Amino acid sequence: MTLEIVSENKAHGGRQLVVKHTSSATSTEMTFSIYLPPQAERGGKLPVVWYLSGLTCTHANVTEKGEYRAACAELGLIFVAPDTSPRGDDVPDAEGYDFGKGAGFYVDATQEPWSKNFRMWTYVTEELPALIGAEYPADMARQAITGHSMGGHGALTVALSLPDRFRSVSAFAPIVAPSQVPWGQKALAGYLGENRESWRSHDAVVLIESGASVDEILVDVGDADPFIEKELRPELLERACR
Repeated sequence: MTLEIVSENKAHGGRQLVVKHTSSATSTEMTFSIYLPPQAERGGKLPVVWYLSGLTCTHANVTEKGEYRAACAELGLIFVAPDTSPRGDDVPDAEGYDFGKGAGFYVDATQEPWSKNFRMWTYVTEELPALIGAEYPADMARQAITGHSMGGHGALTVALSLPDRFRSVSAFAPIVAPSQVPWGQKALAGYLGENRESWRSHDAVVLIESGASVDEILVDVGDADPFIEKELRPELLERACR
């Protein structure tokens, strides 16, 4: 696979890269960021942390505003941040910030006109992990996943669906029950259709209530978050886990 390095910067003895490639999952060019700690230059495989971003974001939000590099350099962790949706002039979009570009919700769309490009589940669970494992010194037997808001939803549903893949799962202010809140209902109906049965595998609360499990989940939500009561609903996840 041909990778284009868009940018490269030194940080904490390691390298912060932004990389572009052609995706077979989304039929578009996709961009991701990857931090390679200094240990990557010394040989051997390193654990991987996946970070899934939230609504309106690209790979750049956490890359430019987050400070994970010091910890990754100290602990020897590779940090990967994908985009949140396909991009490009030929990719369909919608009015509003919570659907379409920047709001892929980590599902494989089945509805037109979204189904050709909006295949973010396949991208983040199959295509990009295969690329990272092939192109970088990544130990794919030691992976962790986390995310924020919509990305927290993605981290939870991916980990619950693939429990043997990840050593840890965590989420910051995640949308834990998208089938029960406006953001999620809009996205799931738009991408997957009105049949709610197809939504079940993309709802962390439903997955847990249906028997899916991981050993531990860390969820961190601010009690003054303006979306906590209407969109995030962390109490539903807590109740399902009891």
